[in-house]
Amino acid sequence: MIGHSVERLSHQAAKYDHEFENMISVWSILDGFYIPTRYPNGVPDSIPARVYTKYAAIQAAEMADEIVEFVRRKMGEIDR
Repeated sequence: MIGHSVERLSHQAAKYDHEFENMISVWSILDGFYIPTRYPNGVPDSIPARVYTKYAAIQAAEMADEIVEFVRRKMGEIDR
């Protein structure tokens, strides 16, 4: 099963490496950026620009970088 949910992908990865389990609750927040940020009516009683601020975007991008580095490290462990 392939998709865009960070939570679901982390659960799938945790079947093979239990370290992913520890990160699911932290990383799953990124799922909230997937749909609501793209549509003007994606946020009840507001617009995405008011909810998803520059600070929130920076934090999300940093978390995404953290995930990529975590997975790269894991892939490096497999190559050994």
